[in-house]
Amino acid sequence: MSPHSLPTKFVLTACAASMAETVTFPLDLTKTRLQIQGEAVDRFYKTAKPYRGMLKTAIGIVKEEGVFKLWQGVTPAIYRHIVYSGVRMVAYEQLRDSLLKRNADGYFPLWKAVLGGMLSGALGQFFASPTDLVKVQMQMEGRRRLEGKPPRIHGVYHAFVKILSEGGIRGLWAGWIPNVQRAALVSLGDLTTYDMVKHFLLRNTTLKDSSLCHGLSSICAGLVAATMGTPADVIKTRIMNQTRDKQGRGLLYTSTYDCLKQTIKREGLLSLYKGFLPIWARMAPWSMTFWLTFEQIRKLTGINSF
Repeated sequence: MSPHSLPTKFVLTACAASMAETVTFPLDLTKTRLQIQGEAVDRFYKTAKPYRGMLKTAIGIVKEEGVFKLWQGVTPAIYRHIVYSGVRMVAYEQLRDSLLKRNADGYFPLWKAVLGGMLSGALGQFFASPTDLVKVQMQMEGRRRLEGKPPRIHGVYHAFVKILSEGGIRGLWAGWIPNVQRAALVSLGDLTTYDMVKHFLLRNTTLKDSSLCHGLSSICAGLVAATMGTPADVIKTRIMNQTRDKQGRGLLYTSTYDCLKQTIKREGLLSLYKGFLPIWARMAPWSMTFWLTFEQIRKLTGINSF
């Protein structure tokens, strides 16, 4: 197998993404707990926890559920990134180098980078949606127990079986529309920003194609991705976490627009950026860990820098 083959690039991407996901997963769990707070369903449970900030939420999880609960749902999260990151990175690189193509001078125009980033992110997330659904539901199990609610799932396998039994194959893609919308925006912010900033620095500064250049590019990528992706992430999380009837239809929200409308009406416009701090605080180290690891692995295996 050629070191430049698509399967090789997919595997290298999966390794880098798994490393980044494991390191930063507690921040993702904290973000998810913050975003779910305020939903209408909470008004029916007197034991529901009050609003808490990022730090207090994390400390509360450790005190009330145990430190290892910070990694509850990490297994499907890693599965998700193996699929999502693997597909989107390979797809973007193929779009950039083979389909959309660079200009004669080697420059990749911004509009092409935007299109490539959004298409690759959407494609990767569509395939990864079932694992994302399981991850979100597993992350909320600890909170359900504290509220006196019966557990819905008891592990990754049970979650998949339960979803299939209640909603069929279609149920595995519950919330896929806001999921894909968010992924397109996040990929635009992360992948496109990294690619454009990195090559801008290489063309217009004295920086070499080194870890410093990769690190600066990843910092910009994480900030832009968090800013663009947070509203869609809030909607996506709420739709995926809601209870469903036997036909797989949500009991709280009927559509992406309905969830958006209810959230703004009940909690205000700024609620769409609920969890922004933990999202950004997670995306920044995730982006840096991923891109530094990804670039180094490519270098070690003889593949050109991204």
